Amino acid sequence: MAIVNKPIIDFVETGNNINRLMTTAGMSVREMQEIFNFAYPQAIYKWLRGSSMPSLDNLVILASVLEVTLDDIVVYGKPCQKGMQKQAIKRKENSHERI
Repeated sequence: MAIVNKPIIDFVETGNNINRLMTTAGMSVREMQEIFNFAYPQAIYKWLRGSSMPSLDNLVILASVLEVTLDDIVVYGKPCQKGMQKQAIKRKENSHERI
């Protein structure tokens, strides 16, 4: 069986990117909340912390609002070998539980 390298999304660095892009665009969390029609801002704060990612639909909206591409928002981590990816995800999940 061939070893398959799969890219992973770095949630924390992607959150840092979203924060930087929002700052550059002069957008506040409150403004984003209104754009996405969210009742509460918690989802946006989770994106910024890297504890969750926007859905694909919301990423497309975010890119449009910030006038950037999806590649400008999403940060990819180092590719993981098959089997190692599950370990990386498990470590990431465990690290978020400690926060």
